[in-house]
Amino acid sequence: MRRKFLLLLEMGLILAGLALGWSAWKINSVLEQPLHVTQERLLDVPNGTTPNRMFYRMQTEGLLDDAVWLRLYWRFNMAGTPLHTGEYRLTPGMTVEQLFDAWRRGDVVQYNLTLVEGWTFRQLRAAVAKHEKLKHTLDGLSDAEVMDKLGHTGVFPEGRFFPDTYRFVRGMSDVELLQQAYMRLEEVLAKEWAERATDLPYRDPYQALIMASLVEKETGIPQERGQIAGVFVRRLRLGMMLQTDPTVIYGMGERYNGKITRADLREPTPYNTYTITGLPPTPIAMVGREAIHAALNPADGTSLYFVARGDGSHVFSDDLNDHNSAVREFQLKRRADYRSSPAPQQPAKPGADDAAPAAGEEQPVPDEPAAQPAPAAPAGDAQAAEPATPDEQH
Repeated sequence: MRRKFLLLLEMGLILAGLALGWSAWKINSVLEQPLHVTQERLLDVPNGTTPNRMFYRMQTEGLLDDAVWLRLYWRFNMAGTPLHTGEYRLTPGMTVEQLFDAWRRGDVVQYNLTLVEGWTFRQLRAAVAKHEKLKHTLDGLSDAEVMDKLGHTGVFPEGRFFPDTYRFVRGMSDVELLQQAYMRLEEVLAKEWAERATDLPYRDPYQALIMASLVEKETGIPQERGQIAGVFVRRLRLGMMLQTDPTVIYGMGERYNGKITRADLREPTPYNTYTITGLPPTPIAMVGREAIHAALNPADGTSLYFVARGDGSHVFSDDLNDHNSAVREFQLKRRADYRSSPAPQQPAKPGADDAAPAAGEEQPVPDEPAAQPAPAAPAGDAQAAEPATPDEQH
């Protein structure tokens, strides 16, 4: 009996060894199997998906074989390894083991959305709503309701988001992306405010943000931002109206069709700096770090006027006579390719690792102004010896 027992034990051990050996071979062959893909494709792993569910789904879709063996391998070798939500890139020749390695690293496909300096909140919302890889939860909500969802009830949204390129994975919500942009603006503004020049005519960082939005809309030339801010700051100190056309356009809202008229310049709105003294009540656009820095560190000087040359740059003048001369030279004798600002750059087309497109992008500074009223007094941007186009006279 003892001899028979030892024989049976020996045979059992041999069979167990063979079974273990065969199992190891089988699992190894299953891991080394190439995925059944003939061209590159994306595999979406939704939030909350388990590895077991993914194995059976992939087998059902014909992407791999022997899902039950993969389930066993994951249970005994990768238990507790998180399966990161997102899209994974599958390529011809890729093995299951390589897919596991991508899952282990969380090597998900990332997308870009570029928010552009000078965009309004309306344009920002349009760009976010247009990106198909984001999870959309804000459609149909008012601006106030959007701010509620972001956790900033009662905050006016214009200018509160930082223009930058944001990376995200499929399934990230529009709320999460906007929260990132909101916090980024808060961080940049706080840092620049802490390093601001002295004796500025702002009560708080928000007023500096308003000024930065005017600077952002007035010029796309980096080296001019400080000069533009200097003109506006000196005007505030002297009690002069800022008289800057982007505030007129913003106050017109959706009525703006590319032109502003004499009547538009005279129309009282909370934003029209031809009819109000001081800063408008809120920012009028998103602003970059450079515009914020310029608003908080305006260039020294004595100029109180500026006029566009037609190539995107401006001529700055200390007094009205010099300003009117510049107006006559650059406004009344325009060349055919005249521009008040540099041509806007278009973001890249959408796609994995690419920027999202501009959605209804407007010019950073409008190019189609209309005639300006004659000055009542020698002060402000609108003063000129002859009627001219207001968008380029300041």
